[in-house]
Amino acid sequence: MIRGIKTGRRIGPPTSVDVGLSSVTTDVDAAALDQSYFDFSPWGFWSRADDRARDRQLDHQRRLTAAHPDWQFGERCFVSEAAAVQNDVLRLGDRSYIAGHAYLSGEVIMGRDCTINTFTVVRGKITMGDAVRIGAHTSILGFNHTMSDPDTEVFRQPISTVGVNIGSDVWIGSQVVIVDGVTIGDKAMIAAGAVVVKDVPAGAVVGGNPARLLRWRVPPVEEANEQPTPTASGDLAGRVKAFAERARSEAAAVLDRYWDGDSGWFTDKPGGPIKVRPQCDAIEVADLLTGAAPSQLPAADQLDRLRRLQDPDSGLLPEIEPDGRPGPAPRSGLVGLWDRDSAYHILAVGYALDVLGSGFEHPVRAVADAEPAELLEFLDSLPWQEKAWSAGHYIDALGTALRWNLTRDERGRPGTVEALWGALALRVDPRTGMWGGRDGEDLLQVVNGFYRASRGTYAQFGLPLPHPERVIDTVLTHARVQRYFARDRQNACNVLDVIHPLWLAGRQTDYRREDVVALASSLLSDALGHWTPEQGFGFQAPSPAAASAPATVPGLQGTEMWLSIIWLLSDTVGVAGELGYKPRGVHRPEPAVSGVVRPR
Repeated sequence: MIRGIKTGRRIGPPTSVDVGLSSVTTDVDAAALDQSYFDFSPWGFWSRADDRARDRQLDHQRRLTAAHPDWQFGERCFVSEAAAVQNDVLRLGDRSYIAGHAYLSGEVIMGRDCTINTFTVVRGKITMGDAVRIGAHTSILGFNHTMSDPDTEVFRQPISTVGVNIGSDVWIGSQVVIVDGVTIGDKAMIAAGAVVVKDVPAGAVVGGNPARLLRWRVPPVEEANEQPTPTASGDLAGRVKAFAERARSEAAAVLDRYWDGDSGWFTDKPGGPIKVRPQCDAIEVADLLTGAAPSQLPAADQLDRLRRLQDPDSGLLPEIEPDGRPGPAPRSGLVGLWDRDSAYHILAVGYALDVLGSGFEHPVRAVADAEPAELLEFLDSLPWQEKAWSAGHYIDALGTALRWNLTRDERGRPGTVEALWGALALRVDPRTGMWGGRDGEDLLQVVNGFYRASRGTYAQFGLPLPHPERVIDTVLTHARVQRYFARDRQNACNVLDVIHPLWLAGRQTDYRREDVVALASSLLSDALGHWTPEQGFGFQAPSPAAASAPATVPGLQGTEMWLSIIWLLSDTVGVAGELGYKPRGVHRPEPAVSGVVRPR
């Protein structure tokens, strides 16, 4: 545990202070007065403090971040020297502040323009969006004592942590208590003195003990009435069917939008560069919506282009040069996988060829020629703890390379296949069911990394997950974070990386089935509304607040991913039959290979 900040000195009250934001009138030393005044009223620090006070605050922040590697402060933040800050992880977005005599510990993540006022307690795992304002004497507790053993004193029993997730533009009054496991939606307001023990919907005003709905700050929009329940999926089934019919009717226009007739290649977005992935995404989108190859180019020509990308020596695939020719050959051996493009092209090109009824001309030698010791050394070099998503990316490529090699009866060096599965089994954390550790902020890296690693191995080869129930617990906890899963903040990567593990684990167990279906129903209802007519899906959900963000512009990548996500969500809810399609490419649900670890 990191030691706290030493409490600052007490300074006597000024002789005359306006209780508002007017200037302070006093004969007391200005620097001393400013230090005391802004400890309790920090919101005016950067507009009213003198240069000496500003320099002192910046030096204070520099010393804190130098001493604590997992602390970060944005621009124009304020951290009172009179606050007790004892965090393992602390992130403050721009213009956020911590007032004097606040008490923080654990893992606290704040967006921009957030406030923790005087005498407020924020402890445990707490995540806030932007513009969260917290009144004085409030307690937000992202942990709890267990009491399962009546023969052991409570304070000696283990601590449990789910975390508190708070959206953006949330106002929390004074003397509020928020307990572990609560999620508060965007634009909610919590009245002074409330005790919040269950989730607060977006836009709600709640108060009382326990807190209950008083009125709406932002009334629920129409689609809130469309949010299905596990027992009332009929309406959702109709929406799914209508979406699929519309998407199929607009498929030709969607594919035409991304076809560059001058170059003769697909681009991810109109006017974008020539790259490998858009060719593969176009093939998968066409297969999903039309059941055929894209009509813009003969299927034989598309197949030939993709097959010619493969380097015969390594079996890896480089990126395309601007003139459409393959780029420099990747490095040989497993080190060639360090090129992210080459690693992902094993998936994208391999499955695009598979959809077209073909495959690679050569084995993926970078994996087939690897000795067991070399593979284990490669796995040890992956950034499991700090960047679990990156580690999962390379595991996905390894597993998929094995998939293509095994279908050619190329098993590689004796013991290499077994080494991969043995390493995964030994590395899995039985508490979370996942590989790797948090990146210091939240579960995003861990969950997204699990999806990539499990997709290329357990899912692709039809093998059971080691700890499916723990996977479900971990993913459901992650899915409560509003900064990623509020409707206007969703992106294809984050939603896919949640629903695929839940769908996969759900094939082994009915554990928390109602919770899984409720989440899938809500995400599915959101996803159906992300489609842009005759353009498809953007990678990120469309939102008035992010209209100019490039990620919200529809493209082939977003379209392919969201179409696959909608199938997974629909299948989890039980309405996939209304879609009339099932992914056959990268996101195919059925195992591609079975019996991978078998005696020779």
